[in-house]
Parts: sequence; C-alpha cells; structure tokens
Amino acid sequence: MSSGVSTSTDKIIVDRSRGHRNKAVSKAVRATRERLQSSANGNQAFDRDMLAMHVRAILQGALIMPLLVALVTGIGIYISPGTDLIGWALLVLCLHALHVLLARRASRKELGANDTPKWRMRFLLAQVVIGCGWAAFALRDCSACGGDGFYFYKGAVLLVAISIMAMGGFMLRQGVLFGFLPVIAALIVQAAFSRNPLDIGMTAICATAGVFFHYIADRLYRNSLTLMSYQSEKDNLIAELEVAKSMSDEARRRAEEANLAKSRFLASMSHELRTPLNAILGFSEVMNSEVLGPLANPTYKEYAGDIHRSGQHLLNLINEILDLSRIEAGRYDLSEEALSLLEIAEDCIGMVQLRARGKDITIHEQFEPQLPQVWVDEKAMRQVLLNLLSNAVKFTSQGGEITVKVGWTAGGGQYVSIRDNGPGIPEEEIPVVLSAFGQGSIAIKSAEQGTGLGLPIVQAILAKHDGHFVLRSKLREGTEAIAILPATRVLQTLPAVSDAPPVERRRKSFA
Repeated sequence: MSSGVSTSTDKIIVDRSRGHRNKAVSKAVRATRERLQSSANGNQAFDRDMLAMHVRAILQGALIMPLLVALVTGIGIYISPGTDLIGWALLVLCLHALHVLLARRASRKELGANDTPKWRMRFLLAQVVIGCGWAAFALRDCSACGGDGFYFYKGAVLLVAISIMAMGGFMLRQGVLFGFLPVIAALIVQAAFSRNPLDIGMTAICATAGVFFHYIADRLYRNSLTLMSYQSEKDNLIAELEVAKSMSDEARRRAEEANLAKSRFLASMSHELRTPLNAILGFSEVMNSEVLGPLANPTYKEYAGDIHRSGQHLLNLINEILDLSRIEAGRYDLSEEALSLLEIAEDCIGMVQLRARGKDITIHEQFEPQLPQVWVDEKAMRQVLLNLLSNAVKFTSQGGEITVKVGWTAGGGQYVSIRDNGPGIPEEEIPVVLSAFGQGSIAIKSAEQGTGLGLPIVQAILAKHDGHFVLRSKLREGTEAIAILPATRVLQTLPAVSDAPPVERRRKSFA
C-alpha cells in the first residue's frame, strides 16, 4: 500500500507548495483562451473589453461636452440674443448627464459575457438620444440674423460636435453611426422643406463628414481589436511560458534531488558491500593458496580460484560505482601534492605491461624531457591513466601498438595522450561511450565487457582538477584518449630566495 502511494507521489511533477502560483497562471491562460475562442469570427471576442474602454472614455471625457455646450451657447447668444438656446443647452446637458450616469453604473458592475450585449444596446440608445439633442440644434433657424454668418456658425458647431462624438464613441461598435443618424436626418428634413441651397450644402457637408468620421471610427475600432488580440496572445504565451518554466524548474529540482539521493544510496551500499566481499576474497585466496593445507579435491581449488577472480571483478565494479557516486554526491576530495606526470605515466605503463605482453602489444613512449611537476592528486591521476591504458590494452587486437605521449599543451598545460590502433569507435557512439554505464557496439561484442564507468570517472576526475578529457576515434582507425591539465596546475621552478636582509642584498647588488 505504501509503495503504491509513493509511486503515485513520484509521478506528481509540480510541487504542491507552488500550487497557488501555478493555479493563478493557469487561470490566466484559461481566461485568455476563452476570450480568443468565444466567437467564431473573432470580432466579438473582445466586446466586453471594448465596452469597458468605452465606459472609461466617457468618464474621463465627461467635462468636454459641457464645455462645448457652454461655448456654443455663449457664441449663439452673442449672434442671436434669446433664451431658446439656453433651453437647448439645458436639454443637451441633461442628456449628457444621463449618459455619464449610465457609464458610471456600468463601471461599478462586473460585466459578464451575457451582460455585454444588453449594455452595448443601452449605450447605443444613449448615443441616439445625444444625437437627438444635437439634431434639435441642427433644426434651429435664425430669421433675424443677416447674411450667412449663422450658417457658418451652425455648420462649424455641427462639424465639431460630430468629430467629438466620433472620437469619444469609436470604441463602441456602430456607436458613431447611431449618434450621427439623428443629426443627418434632421438636416435632410430641414433641407427638404426649406429647399435653401445653404441648407442643402450644409446637409451635404455634414453627411460627408459623418461618413468620413464613421469610416475613421471603424478603422480605429478594428485597429484596437487587432492590438487587443495581439496583447491577449502575448499574455497567453507569457502565461504558458510561466507554467512551463515552473514545471521545468520543479522537475529539474526533483531530478537533482533524485540524482543526489541515488548517488548517496550507491555510495552507502557500495561501502556496505565491500566489507563482506573482502572476507570472501580473503578466504578464497587462502583456499586457493592452500595455506592451511592441501585440498583433497583439485576441483575445489579450481572453484576457489573462480570465486577469487569473480570477487575481484565484483570489487573493481563496486569501486568504480563508489568513485562515480562519490563524485556525483560531491564527496570526492582531492589530496593534492607536487608530482611528475612523467613518473606517473611510467609507473602505470609498467602496471599494464604484463597484460600487453600477453597479447603481444607493443607500447611506445614519447615523453618530452624535463617537464615540471604538476599539482594533482596522485591516486586520482593514477586511476585516470590506468583506466585509459587498460581500455587501450583491452580493445587493441593481438600484435597491435599503443603510443603514450606526455608533453606541453598550447596553453602552457600538460597532457597525456594514449593512442591505439584497435577497431575504433563510430563517431556517433562517442557521446554514448562518455556517458555513465554507456558502451559502444564494439565493447558490447567484445569478450572483455566492462561496466561503462571508466571514461565518466576519468572526465569527472579531470574536471575536479580543472582539466578536461578529449576522445577522438574513427571506425577501423583506432582511438586516441587525451587527458589535459590546465596551466594553473603546472609548477614552474623558482629561484631560491636569499636569507640576507633586504638592505644587505641592495648593497651587494650595488657593489
């Protein structure tokens, strides 16, 4: 029961502690997608947002209309003294006040998708009512005014009113058209009854201006829709990226924790396995050597040798796993000292020389003389070179050759190169070989199969020394493995410092 619970828990990628963050981001993604997918044609998807913008525009520009009415009334009274224009001004101001109150009521209410058409119709009717107020102004006439000054005044006022209504109502779809219709209808009726060329001309000018402003308002409305669509898509992408980043960060954190736990487990288990394994190796070696007396049956002696060899192989495997797990867990500490890379290479060649002679393999040495010492961990560097030399001997065919080079790098560091003329590795398999437990096709088919941990351990040890590892190989052309130490690890010889005081040294130098 408990294992099932733990398995299901492991499948949860996102941490529950970040649920509030993921929930908010997911909610934003869903809301944006609903807005984008709420209409088939896409134009009605942002009706609620456009209506909200229209409401804000009415509230922000609430003082413009009263100022215009006051200015128009003042100029009109100056041109044609009378009180009828004041009555018209009060009518228009009352209609405008009702319009503002409607907008304020809409701003205080949360508009839902079902409420949007109803409120849009209300604002269209408000546009018609305000248009009727300006239509009343268009029907005014001044018989006492001489000349064409009144027509100029009337036409200028209507054009300014039409432009202000267009700029304030373009965010309401077809709002500009509904606001123009009463004014244009009043002018047409007046021109039809008076048949005055000036009335006809004013009607034509205002109608043309109405069509023009309707076209401009429609273009502005469509551009606003496009911009809102782009903004919504951008918000959608940002929200999805936030969700993906949150999940990725959490998955990476859990993977790092799992990898660290795995490394600690392997390090602990490998250490625990070595204790009984050493006893098995010791007793099997005692039996195989017949220290306590000869074995009656020679088959038992053969079995004891098999046990010892198998135990030694298992111990090497455990040591490799232990080394790799210690490196991954951050518990691999270096014990550094000044050493000669040439001497370490010569000692490691001597250790594998017996196996090489058994396969009639010749090892050539190409060492640069008088190389300075390097600051490294002796055990770690021996492990690096023994791993590389053992691989070279293992995969070099009978009668082959191995070349070991030790010298300077172009950057002032030192390197060890081990090249063989074995079967090589296909270039596409090199990343597999360099990964933990990775083996190439040649190694899999070989009779001497390894664990696939040697090269990853080499890479990790060199990385701990701030160096790096290079593997070059081609099929049927051999393999070259290069271990490189940086220039910071090379110890240059320094002249001895005299024990004499600085004053005495200066006197000697001047002398």
